[in-house]
Amino acid sequence: MPQARFPQPSRRGILAAGGALGLTAALAACGTEKKDGSGTEGGGKTGPWSFKDDRGTTAKRDATPKNIVAFTGVAAALFDYGIEVKGVFGPTRTKDGKPDVQAGDMDVSKLTVIGNTWGQFNIEKYAGLAPDVLISTMFDDKGTLWYVPEESKDKIVKLAPSVGISVYDRQLTHPLQRIQALAESLGADVKSEKVTKAKKRFEDASERLRKVAKAHKDIKVLVGSASQDLFCVSGSNLSVDLEYFKALGVNLVEPPEAAKKGSGGWFENLSWENVDRYDADVIMMDNRTSALQPADLDKTKPTWKKLPAVKAGQVISRVTEPIFSYDKCAPILEDLADAIEKAKKLK
Repeated sequence: MPQARFPQPSRRGILAAGGALGLTAALAACGTEKKDGSGTEGGGKTGPWSFKDDRGTTAKRDATPKNIVAFTGVAAALFDYGIEVKGVFGPTRTKDGKPDVQAGDMDVSKLTVIGNTWGQFNIEKYAGLAPDVLISTMFDDKGTLWYVPEESKDKIVKLAPSVGISVYDRQLTHPLQRIQALAESLGADVKSEKVTKAKKRFEDASERLRKVAKAHKDIKVLVGSASQDLFCVSGSNLSVDLEYFKALGVNLVEPPEAAKKGSGGWFENLSWENVDRYDADVIMMDNRTSALQPADLDKTKPTWKKLPAVKAGQVISRVTEPIFSYDKCAPILEDLADAIEKAKKLK
C-alpha cells in the first residue's frame, strides 16, 4: 500500500551516495524462461539464472544469485522456502531490538540491515554486500520498489538487477505463487513435504473461510489502522489480502472513498471523534509497528473503547503486509474464520 495508507515516518532526506560505488559486472546472457518467469537451466541451481518479474523486466545473472538483498517481508517469505538473504531493508527490528513482525522466522542478528525505517537505505552498506539481486514488492502499477527511496533509486538499481513482485490490485494468491516461483528459481525445493503441507493448509484454510463467510453473511468486518490523529478504514480494492477475503465472501465494510476503484483511494481517514461512523461486528487492526495497537488505544482513545466490537472483545490483528509464503498466510485465513465464526452480531 502507498505511504499515505498508514502513518509513516517522514522521509529522511536524500541519502548520500558516498564514495566507492562501482557498478557490478556486466550481466551474462540467460537461458530460456519458464512460464512463471524463472530460468530453466538446472532448475535455477546451476548455469545462467533469470527471472521475469511483475514489471515485465527480466533479471539475469550468470549463476544463481547468492548475495541476495530483499525487503524484509520478502526475505522472510524466501526464508520459509529455505532461501537466506545477506541483507534486508524495511522494518526488521523494533525500537527495543526485537524482530519486527515482518521479519518472520529469520534470525535478524545475522542480517545486514540496509535500512530499518521508511526512507533509510544505506547505499555504501548495500554496495559492500556485492549484491547479486535486489528484491522487493510493489504497491502501485508504476513499478515502484517498496522501501527503495525515490531520491536514491537510480544509484541503487545500478548496483544489481532488481526483481519486483506486485501486491497491487490483485488477490493474495498472486504474490504467493510468484514468490514461490522466485524461490524455486533461486534453488528452493518447492516439492518438499514442508512446502506442500503449507500449501495444502492454505488451501484448506481458504475453503474454510469461504464456508464460514457464507454461513455468517451478517457479520460485518471493518479493517482499520490507527495513528495518534486518525483512524483509517480500508476498503477491499487494491489490497491483496482484502481482495481475497472479499472473493471468499467475507462481508467487509466498504468506505465510499476507498470503494472508488481507480480513484487512488485505499482507505478513508476518520477523526477519532468520528471513529464510530461505520457499524462493525469484527474489527481487524493493522499489526505493523508503524500503527498504534489496540492496547495503546485502550489507554489513550476513549472513543475507541466505546465501539461495540471493542466492548465485545471482537478485535483481531490484521497482517497488513503479509509474509508471502503459504506457511505464513494460512494462519491469517484461519484466524479470520475463527473470529467470524465466534462473533456475535452487534447491531
